[in-house]
Amino acid sequence: MLAEGMRPRSATRLLHALKSAGPQSAAVIARRLGVTSTAVRQHLAKLQGEGLVAYEDQAAGVGRPRRRWRLTEKGHGRFPDSHAGLALDLIQTVGRIFGEEGLDKLISAREQASLELYRARLGSGDLRQRLRRLAALRSEEGYMAEVAAVSGGGFLLSENHCPICVAARACQGLCRSELALFRAVLGPGVEVERTEHILAGARRCAYRIRAA
Repeated sequence: MLAEGMRPRSATRLLHALKSAGPQSAAVIARRLGVTSTAVRQHLAKLQGEGLVAYEDQAAGVGRPRRRWRLTEKGHGRFPDSHAGLALDLIQTVGRIFGEEGLDKLISAREQASLELYRARLGSGDLRQRLRRLAALRSEEGYMAEVAAVSGGGFLLSENHCPICVAARACQGLCRSELALFRAVLGPGVEVERTEHILAGARRCAYRIRAA
């Protein structure tokens, strides 16, 4: 039986909340989902038993530590890579037959095709408008992207999921290509810096973007 106040798909929504916003307390998750903290804790306990979530207790001054829940590696695996097995097999085959030069040509062709699509979709407008379109496009591709203004000027483009993660681990040129793609499509008047990287152990990929 589901916990009181939780709908049938709330466990999935709970996992999605942790994926999209990172580690959170049960109270914060409850507010996001519009249910009780008790219901969230019951689901978290069940998901923990399945190995999908874990928690860390953080000191919060006087009183009890603050418990923050996060997805485990298995939990992140509930958001699968797109055609991961096929992509990995193709990359390994290209590398075996054509070597590194062949892989570089494959990545360059993919980057150029994406650049043409992105330029057409982003269109004109100020940097904020174009980044919103970029985030929407990346979300369509499975990256769960969002953009927000940051203090000190500029924006942060966050991608909470990587649908090509398996392929990128086997061929890290794909990650270099995506950074180059952002820089090319946004133009020479915009600085793009990757500040968080899933392959480096972060929970997401994030890019600091600002006018040069």
